[in-house]
Amino acid sequence: MSMVAKRERPYELLVADDDAEFRRTLRLVLEPHVDLCEAECGEEAVEIVRTRSVDLVLLDMHMQRLSGLDTLRLVKALRATLPCIIITASFTDELRLLAEQADAFSVLKKPITRRLLLTTVSRALAAAYDDPDVGEWLARRQ
Repeated sequence: MSMVAKRERPYELLVADDDAEFRRTLRLVLEPHVDLCEAECGEEAVEIVRTRSVDLVLLDMHMQRLSGLDTLRLVKALRATLPCIIITASFTDELRLLAEQADAFSVLKKPITRRLLLTTVSRALAAAYDDPDVGEWLARRQ
């Protein structure tokens, strides 16, 4: 018999993007499945990671002052195992390489499909929290 406890609470995701409309879009896709908090900039995202137990971070690459990559590095310095996904309209191989070196879980290109977003988020959560149920749980609630 498995001794793994079922999660008592939904996963909490942080979305950091200076585009309120894009945050709203992500909220519509993700919110049935997870709890969401939002940051308008990298600094705010780092502060949330410092003070709350978020389970995953979605970072826009292009924000004021701190880029998604800079924010990722600061987040990883605080919590090395926290899965982070970068979302960008200007996808390049160089960015993917830098993100990999900074231990991003994935780099996704805008515009992003609902399916790819949900799949990537569930893969990241399953890997980070050793939770094999998260995939079926997302699939069930689509």
